[in-house]
Amino acid sequence: MIAPVLLAFVGIGLFLLFWEGISVFLKRELPGPASTLTVLYDMLVNPFYDNGPNDKGIGLQLGYSMIRVAKGFGLATIFAVPIGMLLGASKLFYKMFDPIVQILKPVSPLAWFPIGLVAFQNSTAATTFIIFITSLWPTLINTAVGVASIPDDYKNVSKAFGFSLSKYVFKIMIPYALPHIITGLRLSIGVAWLVIVAGEMLSGGTGIGFFVWDSWNALSLERVISAIIIIGVVGLILDRTFLSLAKLVSYK
Repeated sequence: MIAPVLLAFVGIGLFLLFWEGISVFLKRELPGPASTLTVLYDMLVNPFYDNGPNDKGIGLQLGYSMIRVAKGFGLATIFAVPIGMLLGASKLFYKMFDPIVQILKPVSPLAWFPIGLVAFQNSTAATTFIIFITSLWPTLINTAVGVASIPDDYKNVSKAFGFSLSKYVFKIMIPYALPHIITGLRLSIGVAWLVIVAGEMLSGGTGIGFFVWDSWNALSLERVISAIIIIGVVGLILDRTFLSLAKLVSYK
């Protein structure tokens, strides 16, 4: 147990040395670890101050982003799970809609932003929309794969016992596909957290993405890098949360 922790600290130490070396090589145009961590500490000491529209603490900015991610991710989950179950259970529907999924899935989130602006006439809603549309696909596809992989023996047992459709869905389909669904949700939350930064850079106003862009415009690379560290830590926490859920429902 001690060895992995020590190795992690060694890895962090080597990364900081590498970062410092790059900073020296670039003649401090890229801030080094010491100055950046000092700024990060100052940001975390008072994270919830509010001095007006363009001067809010990192805690408030992070909160705005988390709310948008929760809305977009939540809506994506509501749509993705039942649609994925339908595609996985019906070869007819799969053949009809899989080409559409495969065409829309690789589209960049930034390409969806103008569509969101036209549809909702609001940049904040457009940001939520691009989170929704890009985090939809991993959960939908993984749900479909999970349902499609239900063994025939399970289906035959449900027929032998005369399961109704609802009983089949809740007793066999969802329990069997649940590990795949959670894996899809884990991928989707990662996509959602990735997209929020780009979306808020475009929409402006509030959020961690806006904070990064505003810090860059203010020529404060220390704040930019500090925000990157915070984004990474939050992303890690979200990923590990869904990984823990995946382990809870795993059949292994």
